[in-house]
Amino acid sequence: MTHWIALFDQLPWLFLSIAAALGLILGSFLNVVIHRMPLMMEREWQLECAEALAQPAPSSKLPERYNLMVPGSTCPNCGTAIPVWHNIPVISYLLLKGRCHHCQAPISARYPLVELLTGAASLFLAWHFGPTPAFLAAWLLTLGLIALAAIDFDTMLLPDQITLPLLWLGLLVNVGGLFVPLEQAVIGAALGYLSLWSLFHLFRLLTGKEGMGYGDFKLLALFGAWFGYQALLPVILIASIGGAVVGIALMASGKLGRDKPMPFGPWIVLGGWLYLVWGTDIVNWYLHSVVGL
Repeated sequence: MTHWIALFDQLPWLFLSIAAALGLILGSFLNVVIHRMPLMMEREWQLECAEALAQPAPSSKLPERYNLMVPGSTCPNCGTAIPVWHNIPVISYLLLKGRCHHCQAPISARYPLVELLTGAASLFLAWHFGPTPAFLAAWLLTLGLIALAAIDFDTMLLPDQITLPLLWLGLLVNVGGLFVPLEQAVIGAALGYLSLWSLFHLFRLLTGKEGMGYGDFKLLALFGAWFGYQALLPVILIASIGGAVVGIALMASGKLGRDKPMPFGPWIVLGGWLYLVWGTDIVNWYLHSVVGL
């Protein structure tokens, strides 16, 4: 490991290139996660309900073996298997002109966008942190956050299968104080969960409605575990401002009804990722410009 770090220090362009290329490849895998995980969760819930009610397993359009690896990728329109050379991140989409080679059905532009986002984020983190343990930890966190934000945007779900491992990983990386001392990480995880949990129940008590989901509590706890309790206020402020601005704009344009819920998870993700990169600067700006300290 030391040898590789020394090599990357001498050849930073090599480190940046590898990070960007791996980001594009993993972005392609994240597309699979974003599409398949909600379907896997839905089938699991149906099976659990059927078992609890002592009923036969419900029929499913999904194949018997369906996970993140099996079956291989197919066109959602015609079902034709997608060959490896049509799965090259971004490049295949451009060469195919955004259409299935077999049936000419349009391919969603979100696939290359997720790949580009993951590649760009990986490149930026490599430049920002350099070849350090902080880069590796931040990179793993970012991959999970992209998947969580996209899944929540699509389905209003934040899968525990992603959130909880990232939360525990945050505590583990801080055993040695990578981002904050461990005691601050533990307190941050607890306060992150309890703060939104308390707001949830207070809002429900006052209005009779549920303002957010339990996945949001765990997501904020995740950032508390990574960056300590001092990160919670900046993260939730960024999330609230971003969500409010976009929500008001969508309602003003008629694209979002007043009673229609909007996912809050992507905005918590944005706030947490910005804190990952510019946490100290954000806190200092807030204290000086807003609080006046």
